[in-house]
Amino acid sequence: MSEKNRNGKVSARQALQAQREKDKARAKRKRTLTVAGGVVVVIAIAAGISIAVANSGSGKSSGSDSAGTVTAPRGAIGKDNLVIPVGAADAPSTLTIYEDFRCPACDAFEKSFTPTIHGLEDSGAMRTEYHLVTLIDGNLGGDGSLNAANAAACAQDAGKFRAYHDVLYANQPDEQDDKFGDKKNLLTLAGKVPGLRTAAFTACVDNGTHNAWVKKSNDAFNTAGFNSTPTVLLNGKNIYSNAALTPALLKTMVEAANKGKKPGTVTATPSPS
Repeated sequence: MSEKNRNGKVSARQALQAQREKDKARAKRKRTLTVAGGVVVVIAIAAGISIAVANSGSGKSSGSDSAGTVTAPRGAIGKDNLVIPVGAADAPSTLTIYEDFRCPACDAFEKSFTPTIHGLEDSGAMRTEYHLVTLIDGNLGGDGSLNAANAAACAQDAGKFRAYHDVLYANQPDEQDDKFGDKKNLLTLAGKVPGLRTAAFTACVDNGTHNAWVKKSNDAFNTAGFNSTPTVLLNGKNIYSNAALTPALLKTMVEAANKGKKPGTVTATPSPS
């Protein structure tokens, strides 16, 4: 083999070796970039999950209606906690009332039946379950039904629903006058219930803490197929579909339903001043 050929083969081997070294280096860099890229992707995914979790948590509110959070008042019962109960939990009969604080027919019912209802509650014969509705707001506009119902739910938080409920009906404005839409008026009326107008109650009214709950209660009323207020049921049976019902008849009906049954355990109920 000539020196020239020998040198040529040496140069070729060196060139091939150099190319292999370059290929190895390129492959190493590629592996490094792939691993690094994978780490970046994992970090990005983890960061995305963290952001999603954080955003999920930030969407929840401690009760502010602005976020649509449904905050039931303290002691609410029933499906979705949409019922405000008054009277002994173990009373043998239950009167269910769907009503709107702006509704004049509800006001007429309350003025006629309230003393009898309270008497039955206080004797342990009957428990009343209130469902709050915003029918008049929907028909005439305004916020009085909603704001008054929220304020009543705030009174329930304070254990003074019945007293404040009665004050609202005793001071109900004309149906066309959305006076209950003014929260200052609702707070002023709260002054008629001893111990109700506290900082907590005021904040609850001003912030509309239970607004979403009231709206859900009204939706349930519509879903149930009722179309007027008041709707009054005794032990699940509609008893106020005609003008025949009187306070005396209500009492007689409850006594008949409770025959042979033990009265419920009664606790003191606050009254308005």
